[in-house]
Amino acid sequence: MPYFSGEYEAKLDPKGRMVLPARLKAALSAENEGKIVIIRGFEPCLVIYPQVEWQKVFEKVAALNEFVTENRNFQRNFLRGNTEVELDDQGRFLVPKTMLKYADLDKEAIIVGVANRIEIWNSERYEEFLIKDQEQLAQLAEKILGEKLEM
Repeated sequence: MPYFSGEYEAKLDPKGRMVLPARLKAALSAENEGKIVIIRGFEPCLVIYPQVEWQKVFEKVAALNEFVTENRNFQRNFLRGNTEVELDDQGRFLVPKTMLKYADLDKEAIIVGVANRIEIWNSERYEEFLIKDQEQLAQLAEKILGEKLEM
């Protein structure tokens, strides 16, 4: 499984291309062959999955019972507009115009490695979604990770 972490400043060229930071590009496994999938995030950002990780997510979503209205609505909205792109030799990829609009991306962005995926944010909007209070972050960590870990 690829592992992504860190925050990186990025620029978009006039054609809507962006360079995947070298450290994140290096974390893509060879089996992905430079192929990534871009989807709209739940927050106003874009999410990039390596092809291998996207397949796992896709299989979960596709396996939902389509005869349940809630499932169909989720599938339709989650899968709409997902786009497979390939990195060129310089590590650049083209972000579709509809996705640039969705995430409010223009000339600059923040690229964030988040475990098995990469998020692309408008620099200003990204700050709105971060927890600023370290006490609140510590409480959230305790709630989510505080149970005894089994090894």
